Amino acid sequence: MLGFVPGLIKAVMYEVYLTLTGQVDSWFFDSPISNLGLSQVDELAKFLSGNSPDASKRTKEEAVFVSILRGDAGAPSSKLLCSSLRRALSTMACSFRERLARNPDDKILVVPSLQEISRNPDTLSITPAHHTVQASFVDRSSKVCAFQDIYTKQTDMSLHIGNKPIKTNGLKRMDEFCDFVFSSVDEDNVIIGGHSIYFRSFFRTYLPYTIDHVSKKRKVVNAGCVALTLLKAPTPNGDKYMIDPKSIKVIYGGF
Repeated sequence: MLGFVPGLIKAVMYEVYLTLTGQVDSWFFDSPISNLGLSQVDELAKFLSGNSPDASKRTKEEAVFVSILRGDAGAPSSKLLCSSLRRALSTMACSFRERLARNPDDKILVVPSLQEISRNPDTLSITPAHHTVQASFVDRSSKVCAFQDIYTKQTDMSLHIGNKPIKTNGLKRMDEFCDFVFSSVDEDNVIIGGHSIYFRSFFRTYLPYTIDHVSKKRKVVNAGCVALTLLKAPTPNGDKYMIDPKSIKVIYGGF
């Protein structure tokens, strides 16, 4: 608590500075990834690296999942999807920097329905519709990867409509996302950069009610990777979606 007030004063003063200098940046709104978060994401990037010391310890199934994440030649196809919020994009850019560098045509597609479930200021996007994301002050001070280059050259903002509409809610957006992946994604797998409350809500919504799973109670840790299979069943009342409980696998970090 002793450090809270000085930290808050610093944040407010920096917010005023960003506003007065006309920068598309903020400490509170669409809050950037923290330095701690950046170090956690950098560890994930190292885990996904071709030189990872953990590679020899992986099971065959784990090796396949990592190969998909890496976008290796011969691996099942995959597409990078992400929330429009900057901390999620920082996570994707840093985590998949090696994959993106090896595949210049590979892009992170920003999907509006992945925006975090909350009305707190840090969950509101400050990037105007269809505009390029601007690297935050944290991104710009970091040397782990060329964030702005990835946002400019390898981030697809064509679906970005600005901040989430007032009349929407988390359940509607999760259903919209499920509709999107089944109707608009040709790849075998999607790799999603998102948010802990959203993911916990996703598990609670699409896992069978009778299933007691840790994902319903605990959030995915920062920079965690969890695999799952999402199923679709057409019904007279429209398509319904369900997570196969047996398909949930922790690849990195966990809950």
